[in-house]
Amino acid sequence: MKQKKLRFGKGFHVALGDKRSQAAEMVLEPGATEGGTDNHHRGADQWLYVVSGSGLAIVDGKKVSLAQHSLLLIRRGDNHEIRNTGKTPLRTLNIYVPPAYNKSGDTLPPGRP
Repeated sequence: MKQKKLRFGKGFHVALGDKRSQAAEMVLEPGATEGGTDNHHRGADQWLYVVSGSGLAIVDGKKVSLAQHSLLLIRRGDNHEIRNTGKTPLRTLNIYVPPAYNKSGDTLPPGRP
């Protein structure tokens, strides 16, 4: 068993993981954006859960509103961007299956489905 208290500091941080999955916390300040039209995870599905704040996800060109307690599945290979459109920080918990990043936040090569 592994456990960690999440702090939701600034930016993106890998929190916890093993060989099969990984959790990361992300905080975007108002007006900030993460990702873009060419941002995707070649080897991992991403589950994005909004802890607090509001924003917009653009996944393969489709816009989806994000609000507290929203859950979004971004499938491996989907191009995506997350925007904070609110007036407070957008805090998300992101689960990757399999892991998408190393502890330093660098992208891992594609894993097996």
